Amino acid sequence: MSKSTKFRANDYVVYPSHGVGKVVSIEEQEVAGFKLEMFVITFDKDKMTLRVPTDKAESVGMRPLSSPDVVAKAMTTLKGRARVKRAMWSRRAQEYEQKINSGDLIMIAEVVRDLHRNDEQREQSYSERQLYEAALERLTREVAAVDGLNEDDAQRKVGDLLDKRAAA
Repeated sequence: MSKSTKFRANDYVVYPSHGVGKVVSIEEQEVAGFKLEMFVITFDKDKMTLRVPTDKAESVGMRPLSSPDVVAKAMTTLKGRARVKRAMWSRRAQEYEQKINSGDLIMIAEVVRDLHRNDEQREQSYSERQLYEAALERLTREVAAVDGLNEDDAQRKVGDLLDKRAAA
């Protein structure tokens, strides 16, 4: 195993554009005549398997799960006031998409916070709802993995926090 391998089989990792996955193995593959060591990562919920060269893992932004401190900061972020810029929706949507795909849990929490609507607020557009749900799913999957919860419990934990903020 190479020295660049900081992930092991059965580790949960975050791949920026897909969220939380599990390293199922590290294997060698021959690609175009070169032997490459690959992380084999499964994303059960998406029924997807990804192979990432071990020497590229860091450069593509693959990282270990957030620490409990980062999860706590993300939860604090959710409690804050929504910050909605007055820019055109297409520009804001682009920013939200970048934050979601950054893999940064705090940025993802900001998207959830900013796009969350309670029942009394105006309807969300289809694209707003899509971005909100994508961010919420990424957030709850990582919270579940870090806190050792199932995804439903993590979703409830996040939902309760958002509901309390809305009630305040």
